[in-house]
Amino acid sequence: MTAISIDSRSVPVRKALWTGRILTTLVALFLLMDGTMKVFGAAAAVKGTVRVGYPASVIFGIGVVQLVCLALYLVPRTAILGAVLLTGYLGGAIATHVRIGSPLLTHTLFPIYVAVLLWAGLALRDRRVRQLLHA
Repeated sequence: MTAISIDSRSVPVRKALWTGRILTTLVALFLLMDGTMKVFGAAAAVKGTVRVGYPASVIFGIGVVQLVCLALYLVPRTAILGAVLLTGYLGGAIATHVRIGSPLLTHTLFPIYVAVLLWAGLALRDRRVRQLLHA
């Protein structure tokens, strides 16, 4: 059985691929729900976005950007670009929470948790990312 090396231990390629797909699916479902709520102007999305200091008029645009980045992430050929763009998007969320003084573990670091899962899923399912990390 062929294996890849991840964190100094061997993991069968098939298990790594499926683990990556599962992580990617979890992240994608969360981002899809969040972006869709923004695009359709769901009350919870509007309330949350306004609470962190953004005007309601920008919510649609933020949702569109999020969904476009997510689409790029989900297409294998553009997945790395999508991951980089989503990382930037999530960085903006971190900056927003730092600016308003949100609780560290539950609000400020939450986008980092999402980004870690996003990149872990991509690394497990994309050989190019694994090669980059091992270079």
